[in-house]
Amino acid sequence: MTTRDSGCTNVSIPICENKRNASGSVSVGFPITMMVTGVVGNSLALILVYISYRKKENRRKKSFLLFIGSLALTDLFGQLLTSPIVISVYLADLKWCTIDTSGNLCAYFGVCMTTFGLCALFLASAMAIERAMAITNPHWYSNHMKTSITKQTLAAIWCFGFLFALLPIAGIGEYTNQWPGTWCFIRTGKSEAHGNVFFAITFAVFGIFSLLVTLSCNVMTIRGLIIRCKTKTGASQSSKQWERLTTETVIQLLGIMCVLIICWSPLLVLLLRMIYNQVSSQECNSTYAKPGTSQSKVLNLDCDFFLTAIRLASLNQILDPWVYLLFREILLRKFCIMANAVSNCSVEDRKETQTALDALNKQNQDGNNICKSPSS
Repeated sequence: MTTRDSGCTNVSIPICENKRNASGSVSVGFPITMMVTGVVGNSLALILVYISYRKKENRRKKSFLLFIGSLALTDLFGQLLTSPIVISVYLADLKWCTIDTSGNLCAYFGVCMTTFGLCALFLASAMAIERAMAITNPHWYSNHMKTSITKQTLAAIWCFGFLFALLPIAGIGEYTNQWPGTWCFIRTGKSEAHGNVFFAITFAVFGIFSLLVTLSCNVMTIRGLIIRCKTKTGASQSSKQWERLTTETVIQLLGIMCVLIICWSPLLVLLLRMIYNQVSSQECNSTYAKPGTSQSKVLNLDCDFFLTAIRLASLNQILDPWVYLLFREILLRKFCIMANAVSNCSVEDRKETQTALDALNKQNQDGNNICKSPSS
């Protein structure tokens, strides 16, 4: 695959060629569907967060809502700034240089992919850390954690992600057009750009580190909740409200954590593998140009897997708000009822839970909503 230098620093784009026969996995339906569902889901999440934020007076809840809203906003902008370009390339018969004659668009796309990818991972880690502090050390959290600190943390995450993504523009690392020619990202193969291996490895390490932090902090939060449950002796209304709020938070964090691991792990691991082997997705174009051999079939499988991995990472921007909406509005309260039914914190709690379940079942038979809970 031959490339030509672009007008932008450390960016290369492919010479125009027809790639319609590249793979059956290439379809304009994917980016269109992902853009529509992503914009709708994140917009609904932002509306819900805004309404909840204005009603809340608890600083704990406001800080968490700020993180959730920032994650939805980050995902929304990531969709709006990149998906139209991908769709345009598909409509241009998969010829990137038809819409990007100078190469500046490739650099822009790479910066967006890196910025919004890292920010989403860092925001998930920040939410996990914030909840872990609130549960494991509530007194310190109440005295020191303020919404102003949350806003400063959010600003720092966005600035760091953006500045890191600008390194190839400054001469460290390189963005290049990726197979099947519809998007640009960090070059993983051999490159003459200064610090390209460092830049690519650093991105992958940051991503994996964020996933590990998110997992560790959520484990700490669950452990803290179990300890609270064992030491709690009262059955007051405030205690029940606290249990409901913390359970809601943990479910949301676990959902986001699972989405992050499923969506990002394949791409991050594959990036490290490609960096180690010094291969790039650009080689997929020459592979598809010479079909028929057993070696090409293996390489084609890797190319398809790489495309699937980046689609999974993009899917994270779509699933984040739906995880929040789904667990909060549909499944959350049913899950809380089931959790309380099997809880063994105390005999008295079990009796009260069973009574509540019987009442809710009776209301369900009468056509009432069994999932309605007291406002926080």
